[in-house]
Amino acid sequence: MSAAIKDIKQSEFDTEVLGADVPVIVDFWAPWCGPCRMVAPEIEKLADRIGDSVKFVKVNVDENPDVALRYGVMSIPTIAKFESGDLVSQVVGARSADALEREFGLV
Repeated sequence: MSAAIKDIKQSEFDTEVLGADVPVIVDFWAPWCGPCRMVAPEIEKLADRIGDSVKFVKVNVDENPDVALRYGVMSIPTIAKFESGDLVSQVVGARSADALEREFGLV
């Protein structure tokens, strides 16, 4: 995994995501999920391209079910964008780095 992406636990979510001073892209995933494995390198590309202006984190829904439940994550991969502590948009399913960049307005 890219150094630009941090794997976080439930106990870190409020600080790392809701308390962040930059937008945060959250990849809700699980190790057994094929599409999650497909989108992971695309998120890495995007994180490397965007740099420090956006934070990228991963949340394993099997290990952190309360966070997934709190945000209504029913299918994975779900990729969500948080700004100033609020969920502002999300997509479900694998997407390319370019598509994610457009859908989250990171261009």
